[in-house]
Amino acid sequence: IASPEYMENWEWSQEKSADELTEYLAYALQILKDAGLYCEGITTPGGFGSRNLNNLALATRDAVSHVYSAGIGHFFRDVVTDPAESTAPQVFHTRDLDGASPSCSVHIIACTGDWFGGWDGLETGSPDLFIDAQLSGGRMVEVIERGDPAIMLCHWPGIYCNGEKSGLRIFQEVVTRLHNRYDNLIWMKNSEIARYWAARELTRIRPDKKSIVFEAPFPARDFTFSSDKSIKNPVQSLGRERKALRKVADPLSLEAGTWCRQGPVVLYCIDLPAGRSEIAGG
Repeated sequence: IASPEYMENWEWSQEKSADELTEYLAYALQILKDAGLYCEGITTPGGFGSRNLNNLALATRDAVSHVYSAGIGHFFRDVVTDPAESTAPQVFHTRDLDGASPSCSVHIIACTGDWFGGWDGLETGSPDLFIDAQLSGGRMVEVIERGDPAIMLCHWPGIYCNGEKSGLRIFQEVVTRLHNRYDNLIWMKNSEIARYWAARELTRIRPDKKSIVFEAPFPARDFTFSSDKSIKNPVQSLGRERKALRKVADPLSLEAGTWCRQGPVVLYCIDLPAGRSEIAGG
């Protein structure tokens, strides 16, 4: 039986150029496309590219762009469980941000181990590692309280557990506990997280005397930000298109096209378009 290092091309991938990895990843993505599946990113097996992150990031961007013509490619490579380390996504290899075809890659980082049932479905997992029964501790609580994206890691065998589905029940319990503690959770796919994070990191926001101006290489739904600038009757404008923003009572009521005040700052939530747009007084 071949070892995981050989089956998953751990060593093969460590010294390959970005061009070689692009060709390798694009071949796999093309299989998905031919099957009618849309995919803007990859999940790496085992140690694939673990010592070749820069080339892996560039290859992901170029492979996703080549096969699906998508501007943002994401890859799910690393796991961070050290409380001292951030789990915030990382943006790599931005290109043509002010042009017609901006692109980048985003590294999505998990914050938990596979505590459902392991990669082979043979382990006994525990919801307490994610969030304890008292709702007071656990890795998910730790990361959510810090304000980073809290992304759980699993393998399908560890969810199915040879038909016992104990990993699935652990996941269901974790979700229940999280919602019993928090009322502000938003569940997102990796591609959605990657797009939001690219917009967060790369959008230029410039407040002036009468407006807030955005220069965004990528669009993003429900783009939320705070500002100490209070604009009377705020209106979002893109070219000739104008949309009045509606005031809501509190941050939990925010959705695209709304704003609220929280202490000394104003919170805005918009569907951010690509290109230049602004919020100004109506």
